[in-house]
Amino acid sequence: MPSFQQTDLLAEIEHRDLVQRGIKGIILDLDNSIVSEDDRYLSPDAEAWIAQSHALGFQLFLLSNGRRLQRFEYWSHRLNVPGISRAKKPFPKNFRRAIASMRLAAWQVVVVGDSYHTDVLGAWLVGCHCVQVASLPHPPRSWEKLAGRWLHRPYPQHRALWNLESLPPKRST
Repeated sequence: MPSFQQTDLLAEIEHRDLVQRGIKGIILDLDNSIVSEDDRYLSPDAEAWIAQSHALGFQLFLLSNGRRLQRFEYWSHRLNVPGISRAKKPFPKNFRRAIASMRLAAWQVVVVGDSYHTDVLGAWLVGCHCVQVASLPHPPRSWEKLAGRWLHRPYPQHRALWNLESLPPKRST
């Protein structure tokens, strides 16, 4: 039976716990889980955690509902994680594509994301484990003003935030 957990930060997920559960692959949400969608904040120690995941032999894959392809490609390259933008989560198609690209069974994969209605639901629909992280501060969309508190875990006020003051210049397309 797939497990469901919650934590504040990506970097708080213990790799040894994943190994003990037989996890070999990690599907990561990008927007507001790793970096705020306005590129203002980076989840503390997220890049180091992802690098350690690579070093430990985990397969990683990004699934993002974000519409800005150039931004997605930048972060995919920076994190050295392949992925799919405009993934239409929670629909199972791209979760299954991610699992297939890792050549794993769904029970060997954990989905990490901030949204209950996209990441958690999508993981459940395909039979993956799931860890819901707190949503990084970001400008709320109109629907989030109405239902966001039921779909996201707010970022704890007592936790540090890493402010991304400047990013390298974006590549032109």
